Amino acid sequence: MQYQLSTLDNGTRLATFEMPHMQSAALGIWAAIGGRFETKTMSGISHFIEHLMFKGTKTRTAKAITEEVEGLGGYLNAFTTEDHTCYYAKAAGQHFPVLCDVLSDMYLNSTFESQEIEREREVIREEIMMYRDNPAQHAQELLSETMWPRHPLGQPLTGTVETISKFTRSTLKDFVGENYNGATTIVTAAGNVRHKDLLKEMSKRLGQLPGGRAPRYKRGRFSHGKPKISLVSQATEQTHLAMGFYAFGRSDERRFALKLLSVILGENMSSRLFQRLREQYGFCYSVQTGMVALADAGLINIYAGLDTAKLEKAVKMIFREIASICKKAPGRQELKKAQDYTVGQTLLGLESTTNQMMFMGESLLGYRKVLDPVDIEKRLMAVTPEDVREVACHCLDRARLGLALVGPFKNEEEIRRWVV
Repeated sequence: MQYQLSTLDNGTRLATFEMPHMQSAALGIWAAIGGRFETKTMSGISHFIEHLMFKGTKTRTAKAITEEVEGLGGYLNAFTTEDHTCYYAKAAGQHFPVLCDVLSDMYLNSTFESQEIEREREVIREEIMMYRDNPAQHAQELLSETMWPRHPLGQPLTGTVETISKFTRSTLKDFVGENYNGATTIVTAAGNVRHKDLLKEMSKRLGQLPGGRAPRYKRGRFSHGKPKISLVSQATEQTHLAMGFYAFGRSDERRFALKLLSVILGENMSSRLFQRLREQYGFCYSVQTGMVALADAGLINIYAGLDTAKLEKAVKMIFREIASICKKAPGRQELKKAQDYTVGQTLLGLESTTNQMMFMGESLLGYRKVLDPVDIEKRLMAVTPEDVREVACHCLDRARLGLALVGPFKNEEEIRRWVV
């Protein structure tokens, strides 16, 4: 795979993956700024700004922004994470210059009109309430707060009703001015597009960004001791469980073994937890594992929605599966299936122009280079059963555990007793 990279004079990085056989082109503009760069009083400002970028520029109304892309049969969207914000769009390849013009106009020239700020403040307040009314989402946010108390990583990306109510136009514009610059900006494009066209379009637009510098963040920290437990009693039909274990940053060589451990435990229908909790015992409809990988910290987490009466049995079964893989390495056949699944999912995903664009952006943000999928495959296939067992023993230690539960509890002390 041939990835092409360039850097503008102000530090903005550009990357393309040309897929001339595709009809579409996907474009993303990334800002290396997200929730972990926010103080407690500024919690949610990156997400607020993400919303406002769609609300009008010096030459386009909010409606014109969406119509100009959707009118071509395309779409545009955005998202905010702990360490970055991404604005992206996709359309047929011949309309790529339009995508460049619209997204860069949003990125450079959004006006943040006062009436739009007030209107969007209400929209985000409703979004916060929506997440709070969703017990599965609530459990995930509660887990982050439990794992990273009094730390930016433990704050909700949307902020709180209290924090978003205090953002002023000057506060929002100052935050953009301080953090949206050449040093933090990345542009990625994939599909029916040429690198020289991206370079031409973005040089005359994003080349006007000031050079700036990357913001600093508070390093992730964790306490190694008793499990940390947060419980929210709520009148729900199920108990929603989010269990996390501290892991390591995304540059750690053990990350490939950790990914395969996550697959073996719960990333697909063949996984141990899915087969045991759902297929064998019917404890839940859904159980899954996942990973959070940041520069300096990470998590491996487990989520399940359960009948409250089955909660104790389910959690103890999860602990038994964890103990089992720590005691005995997975067999070579089980590991090979996990490796083939992971490689296959990666390769299938990269057939999509949007996924290719995302892959390049996340690579540049995390590693300052575009990772080679062939190298990733080699690293995954080189993992041994013992590598997986050692990572399991290191990460899935009860002393690294955080547990968040949202559900109709009757006896919280009893739950704490059998979890600890």
